[in-house]
Amino acid sequence: MRIVRYRNAEGSAVYGVESSANQARRIKSELYASRDGWQIAAENEPIVERLAAVDPVNILCIGLNYREHATESGMEFPKNPVLFMKPTSSVAAPNQPILIPKCCDAAGEVDYECELAVVIGKAAHNVSEADALDYVFGYTCANDVSARKWQMNGGGNQWIRGKSFDTFCPLGPVLVTADEIRDPQGLAIRTILNGEVVQDHTTADMIFSVRQLIAYLSQDATLLPGTVILTGTPQGVGFARKPPLWLKGGDHVVVEIEGIGKLENPVQAA
Repeated sequence: MRIVRYRNAEGSAVYGVESSANQARRIKSELYASRDGWQIAAENEPIVERLAAVDPVNILCIGLNYREHATESGMEFPKNPVLFMKPTSSVAAPNQPILIPKCCDAAGEVDYECELAVVIGKAAHNVSEADALDYVFGYTCANDVSARKWQMNGGGNQWIRGKSFDTFCPLGPVLVTADEIRDPQGLAIRTILNGEVVQDHTTADMIFSVRQLIAYLSQDATLLPGTVILTGTPQGVGFARKPPLWLKGGDHVVVEIEGIGKLENPVQAA
């Protein structure tokens, strides 16, 4: 099932089952309730504005989780998942401009990162790897936009600041339920910048699988329904290129994941 979060003609932000690019059947029930009891409108209504695919309760992110990306970064494979967080205020919708903040604009160094985003559907605490996927509601595309100036290039290794600016977490275009993606470790994933493919890989290259990440993270705080987990990016990021390739105003960036779709955003100087 392909679920879209959108603003309807009444101005309400709602979830619905996508019927077409401009139509959806509204889900009248709580999204994370049992789907057996869902009430779904019989008639379509117009999607006035497409919103971020999910309204997250929190956003957990994993760094250095692709082998080839760790290699291009000149870093050893981590022994445990590298965890950081983004605030929910960093979320952006499809087609919403990614804003390059003034404190980054002069030096540039704002980068793209295509990522598979996992959305938790029920509370998970101390779950096993074997059971981990049972807690997944669905998947969407994410762009973990990163200001390398603050993350690492003389900014004091402030990962959270470098990745937390407003609009630095586009999510979308839809939320695909877990039953439609049986194996999250076999998906093609890529980034297209101004029509050029700059990242092109597969989720099979993850160091820690989605199962392993959920089991590991659930040892800490309980993963609540609506928790979004960004699972890392493959090789091809801008900072590792020679010369580096940074996002700038006027750019157009697309994250595409097999079975989910394309998340498109323009880039704009704030």
